[in-house]
Amino acid sequence: MEKTFTRILVIKMRFHGDMLLTTPVISTLKRNYPDAKIDMLLYQDTIPILSENQDINAFYGIKNKKAKALDKAANFIGLIKTLRANKYDLIINLTDQWMIALLVRMLNVKTSISQDYGHRQSAFWKKSFTYLAPWLGQHCVERNLSALAPLGLTDIFRETSMVYRPEHWDDMRRQLEQLGAREPYVVIQPTARQMFKCWDNDKFAQVIDDLQQRGYPVVITTGPGADDLACAEDIATRCQTRPVTGLAGKTSFPELAALIDHAALFIGVDSAPGHIAAAVHTPIISLFGATDHVFWRPWSDNQIQFWAGDYQPMPPRAERDRNKKYLSVIPAQDVIAATEKMLPHLAHAPQTGNHL
Repeated sequence: MEKTFTRILVIKMRFHGDMLLTTPVISTLKRNYPDAKIDMLLYQDTIPILSENQDINAFYGIKNKKAKALDKAANFIGLIKTLRANKYDLIINLTDQWMIALLVRMLNVKTSISQDYGHRQSAFWKKSFTYLAPWLGQHCVERNLSALAPLGLTDIFRETSMVYRPEHWDDMRRQLEQLGAREPYVVIQPTARQMFKCWDNDKFAQVIDDLQQRGYPVVITTGPGADDLACAEDIATRCQTRPVTGLAGKTSFPELAALIDHAALFIGVDSAPGHIAAAVHTPIISLFGATDHVFWRPWSDNQIQFWAGDYQPMPPRAERDRNKKYLSVIPAQDVIAATEKMLPHLAHAPQTGNHL
């Protein structure tokens, strides 16, 4: 195989957290081909989570499933024209959408590698790529890196990366001061895209009360949606002392990374902020329900993970009720005990007063 590449395209079309789990692939390629320009093809709305990553030369966004058919077709055709002009000499495909095989064929790249997905075994798919790499590893990061096997690389970078600029933290620190929160603080992310990944609001409130009584201000973060903001408000109203909710739904991904990076602890359900916490090396307490808690766990050894399956059998994926909170079987007291293991006891008096 060719030893040097000058223009590389990495393809991954998934959600925000999944995109962070591809960063070891980007970092590994950059280490081994430092002079190469590495571009990324991804969903348009996931670009912001990787926007500050300096190893990525350019982003090309595909419209997601919610876009109209004509808009998606026009977007796809335009991308093919643009990507062909870039004259890639290597494609790494980490996604299983069928249209990627068509796109790769149209780019006419000398070397193209895809993971060998079990449900993509048609002749059309297989003949669209130069190499099909076996899908190996227990965790998503390991599976992604397995796509590089045909390159024969020995210098493998295994950490995820989440990049922000100093001004992102300067802005977060200023807002925290205005909201009456000081370090050391704890960030809690109680929301996810789907109900079956969520814990009970009253249990989050119990954990928050315990943390704040021990002197740790709590900052609640969420997405910008109405349901997410309502969740944050409901939790806050259940607390003896109101946690900080003024940043919920209002941070960019780099700002959120800065906020989590400077936290003493991150507590969250299965969602993108947990992967951000792992990437910035903040201690983590993660809460998982009826999802694969091994494959999707935050890529960090500095965490305590709770899986609902340790308390009660979890249904297989095909039988999952997406409107059920499977995490409800996890007791609040167990999570409180985990915070006591991960956080030192503070000498100063507990914080009082109300937050926004």
